[in-house]
Amino acid sequence: MTTLIESEEHKALRSAVSALGNRYGRDYLTRTLAEGKPLTELWSEAGKLGYLGVNLPEEHGGGGGGITELSIVLEELGAAGSPLLMLVVSPAICGTVISRFGTGAQKRDWLPGLADGTKLMAFGITEPDAGSNSHRITTTARRDGADWLLTGRKVFISGVDMADAVLIVGRTEDARTGRLKPCLFIVPTDAPGFQKRPIDMELKAAEKQFELVLDDVRLPADALVGDEDAGLLQLFAGLNPERIMTAAFAIGMGRYALGRAIEYARDRTVWKTPIGAHQAIAHPLAQAHIDLELARLMMQKAARLYDAGDDIGAGEAANMAKYAAGEACVKAVDQAVHTLGGNGLTREYGLASLVTAARVARIAPVSREMILNYVSHQSLGLPKSY
Repeated sequence: MTTLIESEEHKALRSAVSALGNRYGRDYLTRTLAEGKPLTELWSEAGKLGYLGVNLPEEHGGGGGGITELSIVLEELGAAGSPLLMLVVSPAICGTVISRFGTGAQKRDWLPGLADGTKLMAFGITEPDAGSNSHRITTTARRDGADWLLTGRKVFISGVDMADAVLIVGRTEDARTGRLKPCLFIVPTDAPGFQKRPIDMELKAAEKQFELVLDDVRLPADALVGDEDAGLLQLFAGLNPERIMTAAFAIGMGRYALGRAIEYARDRTVWKTPIGAHQAIAHPLAQAHIDLELARLMMQKAARLYDAGDDIGAGEAANMAKYAAGEACVKAVDQAVHTLGGNGLTREYGLASLVTAARVARIAPVSREMILNYVSHQSLGLPKSY
């Protein structure tokens, strides 16, 4: 990898985060999951070292970088076997939205804690009946004097039990047209009327999923983030980093699985020959590596465009990166398990659980089918079917 693609500073960051991840590794993740605990030790150390807030402004305790740097952090932790899913949410989505559109008080109150890991913010957009259609969101905010009253439901919200607040996507009524428009609110998790219920997931992860019920949650006027009339712009300022970071999550997971398979293929000997010498084993692993590298290039393009302020270009590239990374991850994990045969399904090697986890990158935060819709409409100019 040349400096044309990645600078010496980025290489140094990648190496340092890799060293941190390898000190914890897959065994730490597996042990912590078995105990039913969050990845507190790794999160805290990453925060102290400045990795959690590497994308946030220096004047508010961050590293002054961008999504490019934060994606390196998540990818390398994932490649070491200990990814931090809340990196996608707390600094990438919430931190970015607040740093770009928040008031001075919101920045002072939240960004230093998000940067060093002492505060955590979840993100709430998905609703039971809206699916991938953000225009059908029914969570609404209405004015009550100087306050807001927020009512609605959210599902599949990650890490609410660890969060100090949730950045909620709701809708307010436009006084001129009467139509509802999206807006973002910082909602403390201890606010009266805020209820959370864990969702029983087959997938075992350190970050639990929740359903939220917001029953006339009273919020002060300054809970609104940014301009009430620019909610859609602000929303997508958070969703593009979410897609880029999901790609980093998937690439890291794919790299971890591929690394285990390569190690096994070099060492496992049948009929006096390492199985990795056989093309039936070697070629699929080589293809998985190629696919992961191609996905990483698109992720880097998306991150660079976003950090340069090209929201439109970043939107297209971020969707493509998320699609490519999700597909590459699933294929890499599948081939890794297949390479190990029966051993690939044992707890000792720790790959079988990734079969389920890898599919998350195809489903969340937006399905691959909706990305294909986006590309066919926005990139190719084809008519919509809906």
